[in-house]
Amino acid sequence: MAQKPTACLALADGTVFHGRGFGATGETVAELVFNTAMTGYQEIMTDPSYASQVVTFTFPHIGNTGVTPQDEEAADPVSPGIVVKWDPTEPSNWRATADLVEWMEKRGRIGIGGIDTRRLTRAIRQQGSPHVVLAHDPEGNFDIAAMVAKAREWKGLVGLDLAKEVSTTQSYTWDESLWQWPGEFTKQSNPKPFRVVAIDYGAKRNILRSLAASGAEITVLPATATAAEVLAHNPEGIFLSNGPGDPAATGEYAVPMIQELLAKDLPIFGICLGHQMLALALGAKTVKMSHGHHGANHPVRNVETGKVEITSMNHGFAVDAQTLPEGVIETHVSLFDGSNCGLRVLDKAVFSVQHHPEASPGPQDSAYLFTRFAKAMRERR
Repeated sequence: MAQKPTACLALADGTVFHGRGFGATGETVAELVFNTAMTGYQEIMTDPSYASQVVTFTFPHIGNTGVTPQDEEAADPVSPGIVVKWDPTEPSNWRATADLVEWMEKRGRIGIGGIDTRRLTRAIRQQGSPHVVLAHDPEGNFDIAAMVAKAREWKGLVGLDLAKEVSTTQSYTWDESLWQWPGEFTKQSNPKPFRVVAIDYGAKRNILRSLAASGAEITVLPATATAAEVLAHNPEGIFLSNGPGDPAATGEYAVPMIQELLAKDLPIFGICLGHQMLALALGAKTVKMSHGHHGANHPVRNVETGKVEITSMNHGFAVDAQTLPEGVIETHVSLFDGSNCGLRVLDKAVFSVQHHPEASPGPQDSAYLFTRFAKAMRERR
C-alpha cells in the first residue's frame, strides 16, 4: 500500500506536489527559488537573504553531512522551508553535531522530500519564481484549494522591505576572523586595524569574518542607521551588506543615508543588496528578475580584467546596467544572462558586486575584493 503523503507544495498556478514531510510541522507562504549548489545547505538556509523564500535544491544529497553551529550564517535559519529530491539521511561527517531533520524541527523550518526537483526547477526557469504554500502534516490532511488561494493572495517580494526584519536591532563589534584547520575561528590580529562600519541589511557572518581577516575592526550598525550615527564611529571605510527583499523598498531610508556618506569621500564596498543600495544611491535603478540567481557555480566575467570568476550568488533583483549614471562603470557581468554583477565609481574607492566573495564553503575566486577594500583604506591613511 502506497504511503500517504505527509507534505504538500501548492503553487499559485494550481500545480500541486505531494511528498514526505520532515522538520517542523505547519504551513508557510513564500516565493519558491532553486539553488544549484552541491554543498553548503546549512549556509544557504541561514543566509538572511533567503527570507520569505523556500529553496528547492537541485543537488539530491541534502543532509548527508549533518549540521554544525560553525556553518551558520545567522543565529537561526531564515529560509522558511526547503524542497529536496531524496529524504535527508543520517549524517556522516566528523564535524556534525546534529542531523538536518532534527535541526529544522527545533528551528521551526519545514521540509518536503520525494519531489521531482528537475520538473520543479524547469517550471521555475520557464515561468519565473512562483508564490507557493508549503505544508507539513503527519496525518496528511491538506486543504489544497485553500493553499492555492493563499499562494495567489500573497503579494510577493516586490515592494517588500525585509532588511529591517533580519537586521540587528543594536550596534555591536565583531573581531572573529576566518575558520582555520583543524576547526577554529581565529581572532582579528592586525595591530593597526582599519575602522570599518558595516551596515547590516542581513549580513552573513562569513562576510564579517572576511572583513576582519583583511584587517578591519568592525562595528555593525542596524539597517536604519543614519549617516550621523555612522560617522560618529569615525570610520575609515563603509561596508554595505547583503540582505533580502526589494532594494527599492529598503532604499527609501537607506539611499539618502548612503548618499550622505558618498559625499564624505570614504572607501565604500557593497555586496548583494549592498550593491543594489549603492547603485540606487548613485542614481541607477533595480529590476525584479524572473527566477534570480541562486547557487555556488555562477560564472561572472570581470569586465576590467577579462577573467572569468566562478561565484556564489543569491539574488532575485538586479541592477539595471543601462541606468548607471556617468562616472559609474560596470565591472562584472553574469555569463548566464548578461545581467549586472558589479560597479565602480571612477576616481573613487567606491565599488560593489552582486555575487558573494565571502562564500563558505566556496568558491573563493572573488575573495580579492576584500583585499582591494583594505588597500583603499590603507592608501587613504
